[in-house]
Amino acid sequence: MRIVGGQLRGRKFAPPLSLTTRPMMDRVRESLFNILEHHDWGRDVGDVFDGTRVLDAFCGTGALAFESLSRGAAHATLFDRDRQALQVATQNATDLKVLPQCAILSADTTQPPQAPMPCRLVFLAPPYRKGLIPPAMLALDAAGWMEKAPLIVAETARKEELTVPEGFAILLARFYGDTGLHFIKRAS
Repeated sequence: MRIVGGQLRGRKFAPPLSLTTRPMMDRVRESLFNILEHHDWGRDVGDVFDGTRVLDAFCGTGALAFESLSRGAAHATLFDRDRQALQVATQNATDLKVLPQCAILSADTTQPPQAPMPCRLVFLAPPYRKGLIPPAMLALDAAGWMEKAPLIVAETARKEELTVPEGFAILLARFYGDTGLHFIKRAS
């Protein structure tokens, strides 16, 4: 596995230790970040990465957080309940020399701790077909993890139907093999 863009481009990082973590393939991650960088998300979002606080919930290896830091994000918070995933994410942050810009927490995304500061960019990549995205969005919002105009990227299985909570809208969806990427903002 490798970072696909930004200052850390080409740097390798460790894959998951167990089969319970499903890492996003490099080409899907590259497509995701190209969309984030080049789509017009509106004035309320502005530059997606410049100085942004990022939340990588269900973080696994931490790839989405590290890609964001590589592209100019100021800070990343990583959540996971899996102890092995957190060990890998911590080791990857150390190896990539971004640990000072990270907070890595053992947390249930559907019952998160209170946020010290809200995040503009939120990644949700839970286990497929478990229905975790809507309750995670509501819980993260209630705990202060989302800015007033967050950009949320949710990963699902291609054939998994995603319904977002009231007050949010899916702006864009892209599919790569069995992976669906949904770009979500608050409804205006």
